[in-house]
Amino acid sequence: MQIKDFIVDQNLKELTEHRTIVLPIACYETTINQNINGYIPLHWHDEFQLVLVVKGEAIFQINEENITVQEGEGLFINSGCLHLAKDNNNSGCTYICLNVSPSFVLSQELYTTFVNPYIQATNLPYLRLFPRELWAKNILTSIMKINQLIKQNPPYYEIDISIELTLIWKNLIINGIQLEHEQTEMLKSHRMKQMLNWIHLHYAEKILLDDIARAGQLSRSECCRYFKRILKKTPLNYVTDYRIHKSLILLQQPDSNVTDVAYQVGFNNTSYFIDKFRKSINMTPLAYKKYKN
Repeated sequence: MQIKDFIVDQNLKELTEHRTIVLPIACYETTINQNINGYIPLHWHDEFQLVLVVKGEAIFQINEENITVQEGEGLFINSGCLHLAKDNNNSGCTYICLNVSPSFVLSQELYTTFVNPYIQATNLPYLRLFPRELWAKNILTSIMKINQLIKQNPPYYEIDISIELTLIWKNLIINGIQLEHEQTEMLKSHRMKQMLNWIHLHYAEKILLDDIARAGQLSRSECCRYFKRILKKTPLNYVTDYRIHKSLILLQQPDSNVTDVAYQVGFNNTSYFIDKFRKSINMTPLAYKKYKN
């Protein structure tokens, strides 16, 4: 299954559609450049994520870091971490994505000791999975097995998946990682999500830098530092990019027109919208609309 435009709520939290309540996981193969944006936009979710690149090469941004992941390699992305993915060098990158509710990994009795400290750790936003390392190879193998089990749907496959998830978690924690739980880092993450949440609620309105900073309880200069460090752009540039992202969906509606879409997503000047859209998407809004319709 290819997810081309996954759903996120107003604070970038991905709303993962799990297969069943009994099996609180989502597993799918995704080709990055087939997403509506041409990449997987910044988001986060309560589930931790496991990634196995099966073709090409990807660049993942996780919080403030960029990580290149090649074919055959993978990642563990911890619960609540902001992340995005882009194809590297037009490689046609495809990867298996496995999102798992932390509470499903181990029994309730074991969760407090062996799961919760890891998903709350501030020094564990991700782990790289290299097949040359036995513990990581075991995890990558289990990801592939889970993907096949969901495709083939054999009898009692839910139990088999549960067994593989237990093995994944055991291999993840056998390295003896020294966990840290810094309140300062937790506060930074919370403030960043507050600012993003505010932008996504108010993107169609006039937005000032003061508004964004106030949402994160920061000064203007500190707000800019947060965005520069984590998103590699200014707050107002992010607002523009997000408005263009929202316009892509509206432009695919048959009865939409460029001027109306521009105003609906917060641009008060159609020419300015067209200029910014062209620079971002490499075509005009009208050309994009014709291409998608």
